[in-house]
Amino acid sequence: MTAAPTGPATLLVIAKEPVPGRVKTRLTPPYTPQQAAALAEASLTDTLRTVLGAPARRRLLVLDGDPGPWLPSGFEVVPQVPGGLDERIAGAFAHCDRGPALLVGMDTPQLTAELLSAVGQEGHDAWFGPAADGGFWALGLADPTRAGALVRGVPMSTDRTGAAQQLRLAAAGLTVGHLPLLRDVDTAADAAAVAGLCPPGSRFAAVLASLAGAAR
Repeated sequence: MTAAPTGPATLLVIAKEPVPGRVKTRLTPPYTPQQAAALAEASLTDTLRTVLGAPARRRLLVLDGDPGPWLPSGFEVVPQVPGGLDERIAGAFAHCDRGPALLVGMDTPQLTAELLSAVGQEGHDAWFGPAADGGFWALGLADPTRAGALVRGVPMSTDRTGAAQQLRLAAAGLTVGHLPLLRDVDTAADAAAVAGLCPPGSRFAAVLASLAGAAR
């Protein structure tokens, strides 16, 4: 059996352009579409900054929409493929020339570079980061060319998505490195809880605090 690749991973962020009415719609109400978009942009900003601080062979932003002033240098920008989230995740991994590779979303601004750095340092076949809502915030593969078979057809955006994805990895006989459980920002309650977990200097926590202050 060939040993799984090790070393710094290709880090991918799959994200939507933070346009009012297209992102974080479950934050509305209590927030307006413009406020929800501001929170989405802040969460994405924190995520991109964290990815820049982690060791990586390449850094890719897999984007639905157009880059904006929130995008720092250091990222290759590639478009998302059409289709459901399973297709878009598989398409994101298709941009990786070799592994290991780790994909994260834009909904966990509490993410740290230390969490990302663990991927690729041990010879696992895959890495999995469960989300508190039953989904997942991270998926890593030592061989990203297998992503299509491992992801396509997994039901997305349900409270069983994470369990279904883990079963798919297990059925393929992969060894899996488990990352910590994190909470996604979907609702106002999520936003308040996650802001309290963000590291110092978090843009997300600052924007949420400013919105709370404006409401007083």
